[in-house]
Amino acid sequence: MNAMTAFSINGAASLRSADELEAALRQIGAARYHNLHLFHRLLHGGQLTKGQVQAWALNRYYYQSTIPIKDAVVISRFRDRATRVEWRHRIEDHDGDIGSEGGIERWLKLTEGLGLDSAYVESTEGILPATRFAVDAYVHFVRDRTPLEAIASSLTELFAPNLHEERISGMLAHYDFVNPEIMSYFKRRLAQAPRDADFALDYVKRHAATPAEREAVCNALIFKTNVLWAQLDALHHAYVDGHIPPGAFVPQAG
Repeated sequence: MNAMTAFSINGAASLRSADELEAALRQIGAARYHNLHLFHRLLHGGQLTKGQVQAWALNRYYYQSTIPIKDAVVISRFRDRATRVEWRHRIEDHDGDIGSEGGIERWLKLTEGLGLDSAYVESTEGILPATRFAVDAYVHFVRDRTPLEAIASSLTELFAPNLHEERISGMLAHYDFVNPEIMSYFKRRLAQAPRDADFALDYVKRHAATPAEREAVCNALIFKTNVLWAQLDALHHAYVDGHIPPGAFVPQAG
């Protein structure tokens, strides 16, 4: 029986050590990370129209632009200066700094390269209701749950580099409207995500001292995978199945 199966059946009873916690977290990622979603397979396999790719990038902008807000909330949960210092580079990674480009600017290069107006993207007026609800729920989670759970919810970064590599190669290979310059966000995250994931994983392994706390860490990661999965469910329903809600972005024909 693998670690995730044991966790699912027995809950905290299966999480007796930090190593068992890590094994359970990795099994959660293997079973639940959004690289498995059909929308991503369509995106990376070149099976979406330009309008559908635009819709993905537009909606994902809301998530990307909310990450530094989420991380500022995480920082506010800690009296420990060392943890705040370690965590704050995540805000700079996305917001940038004076004279340096951040991830949000790199994401806007993607949306601009796909033909979207930056003012419209930044307004978030055209995003799906489910996108807004899912992303806002993530901010509420790190605000309302324990600091340990707030950090644990970031552990999807353990699985992000493989997804970024698949996205870079797949989109460059299949879409003539995609070029390396507009994919710079993902290239940068190949180095940033492992660094962030290593810290968060070490933190939860050291600070989740009881089976119940380890179970809470696992549930925090499950929550985050659900946040990511729900966004793709909404994109598929709206832009593949064709049920675009009122007020949401409508791709131009052709």
